Amino acid sequence: MGRKKKEKKEKVLETPTLSQLEAELEKEIHKHTFGRVMRSTIYTLLIVAAAAMLVAVTFLPVLQISGTSMTETLWNGDIVVALNGSNYSTGEVVAFYYNNNILVKRVIAVSGDWVDIDKDGNVYVNNELLEEPYVTEKALGICDITLPYQVPEGRIFVLGDHRETSVDSRSSTIGSISEEFLVGKILFRVWPLTDIGMIR
Repeated sequence: MGRKKKEKKEKVLETPTLSQLEAELEKEIHKHTFGRVMRSTIYTLLIVAAAAMLVAVTFLPVLQISGTSMTETLWNGDIVVALNGSNYSTGEVVAFYYNNNILVKRVIAVSGDWVDIDKDGNVYVNNELLEEPYVTEKALGICDITLPYQVPEGRIFVLGDHRETSVDSRSSTIGSISEEFLVGKILFRVWPLTDIGMIR
């Protein structure tokens, strides 16, 4: 029997062409560039989100109204945006801290002003009747402070628009509000969408 020679098939390695090498290099560069761009984009988005949160918490707090003390201006469940500030004027709606809660009321008088309220609920500031188009029903409400009342330095006197039920600066429980407890002015209602707009 003769021995058969097994022919070995040799693999022939093809040398890639220059255009193939360039194409592969282009793919690798694109892969690394895409990864770098994605990482950079994610880092940027995280920084922007953190900055937006900081601004929102510090300068533009978003609050949800709870209760009925500010009806007809604000309703239970409304979502509003406040603006931090230092100057508050009569007629502005403000939010402030009270016993680990945030309350929303309207500024009636500021430091040094004299406030008086008659039995029919008419409010006088420095002996002048206050025009209050935002109040639908006037009432003396829950009032146990001595009137007329002078607002102490660094404080504001606030009332809810729903005078019959609101517990506010007329009550010695809350009294006048120290400016250090103010969260900010309520500027804008963002919810419900049907009532979106500025708060006056």
